[in-house]
Amino acid sequence: MNYRELLTNYTVIRQLSILQLVAYFAAWFSNVAIYTMLVQFGSTAFAISLVTAMHFLPAILIAPLSGAIIDRFRIKPLMITLLSIELLMTILFLTIDNKEEIWILMILIFIRMASASMFFSTEMSLLPKLVSGVALQKANEIHSIIWSFTFAAGMAASGVIVNLVGVKTAIIIDAFIILAAIILLININFKIEIIHTKEKILSLIKDGFLYLKKNKIVIHLIVLHSSVGLTVFDTLVTLLAKNEYKYVISVPLAIGITNAVRALALMIGPFFITNRVNKDTLFYIFIFQGAAIIFWALVQDNFYLSLVAIFFVGFTTTTIWSYTYALIQEKTDNKYLGRVISYNDMIFMLTNVLTTLFIGVMAELVSLKIITVLLGLAFFIVSLYYKWLKAKI
Repeated sequence: MNYRELLTNYTVIRQLSILQLVAYFAAWFSNVAIYTMLVQFGSTAFAISLVTAMHFLPAILIAPLSGAIIDRFRIKPLMITLLSIELLMTILFLTIDNKEEIWILMILIFIRMASASMFFSTEMSLLPKLVSGVALQKANEIHSIIWSFTFAAGMAASGVIVNLVGVKTAIIIDAFIILAAIILLININFKIEIIHTKEKILSLIKDGFLYLKKNKIVIHLIVLHSSVGLTVFDTLVTLLAKNEYKYVISVPLAIGITNAVRALALMIGPFFITNRVNKDTLFYIFIFQGAAIIFWALVQDNFYLSLVAIFFVGFTTTTIWSYTYALIQEKTDNKYLGRVISYNDMIFMLTNVLTTLFIGVMAELVSLKIITVLLGLAFFIVSLYYKWLKAKI
């Protein structure tokens, strides 16, 4: 089965893909505006890393609750509510005017990302209830490709818009894009019946943790998947644009172009790798990921060479994400999917936060080049962990 056959034969998957295209574009579109705002305020490296961390903390803190909610309530009304909260928080971004209000910005980002995280988990718990096997892997890959495309298009478009008309206009445009996503979602009909439990929320949370305790392989796969969090380079890219690339190109364009090139690789990579990835080749893909990050570290002083390197950094990331995610979905019973997916996102986001804070703290002590090399070396350790785990899968 290829991507076209999947989208042709499964109407719901096609509709969800279109929804993802619009919703994820909106999510990335506002990021350049936020980071540009921080640079304009003269924020420190640690302040930037804290704001970045606010994009990931919600998934960590609300995971047990969100997983129970996903398994307990009807999916479509839940998703509409979550997108509506994202819309409201985005509109409130317009109220931030100076450095003293960054703490308000962090609260707004936290609430928006809490909704976005639950929305994402809801979708990912829905997919294995709609398709399975190869179709599920392909659906995950389509999801990853859409994520990568919207990351590239959203960052690039936002970089241009922010550079031309400013932060506030970009945020207003973002709000209209989220509104379009809500309208699309209202018109999607989930034809496949999803059975929801009537258990109490606290019972569901407790039962979810007991399930993980009895299924150690799922825990190991969650840890393996979380390694993708080591590729969260938002703070690195912002600091490079602020400290190095501003002499070559404007800060918003440097952030937008760098992230767009990486996201282009995230989108293209699966087309070349998808039919070659399996339990044996995944080990070498982890090795390639680490080597590419180290290559980027060696050339990131040069803006144009760094664009070439960041392309290789993103080339295998999507495949690692989608393949390890599919392993988790296939090893989890349908009854527990919402909770396990949420717990997985919790650990994944924890890795994102720790990576982001690591970069923010270390940037005050060592060069960005050394920080990047250390992140690359971490993937060599991950490859050894996978080699040990492979026999148990």
